Amino acid sequence: MISKSIKETFLMGKNLAKDLKGGDIVCLSGDLGAGKTVFVKGVANGLEIKGEINSPTFSIMNIYNAKGFDLIHYDMYRIENELEAEHMGLDENFGAKKNICIIEWAENIKGLLENYKIIEVKIIKIDEVTRSIELSSS
Repeated sequence: MISKSIKETFLMGKNLAKDLKGGDIVCLSGDLGAGKTVFVKGVANGLEIKGEINSPTFSIMNIYNAKGFDLIHYDMYRIENELEAEHMGLDENFGAKKNICIIEWAENIKGLLENYKIIEVKIIKIDEVTRSIELSSS
């Protein structure tokens, strides 16, 4: 899919939310400034989550209450490896039916996700406003 604006990236996230259920794990990849957090804001909006959605770059994890489950938004940019994530207990919520997990920079903890079905969202910055957004599952 091609997004030609921040609004379109937001709406693509919102549309994905319609198909998400408890236990799902969404892994986002893309360069800094590609629109990963905008996409997450769209997902949160689609899940009817109220309030501001912020990138958890420094907190590493933000939890938002939705109807019947929590949306857990991770940013693994500052996590150096899987062992560090495990020691921090960041993997404890993966796959739990009471959660939907969205993980930015999931490639930093790839080994922790091997036993889960994941939805991969790759955001590629084409120019200042245009993005290629690829969805796949494994």
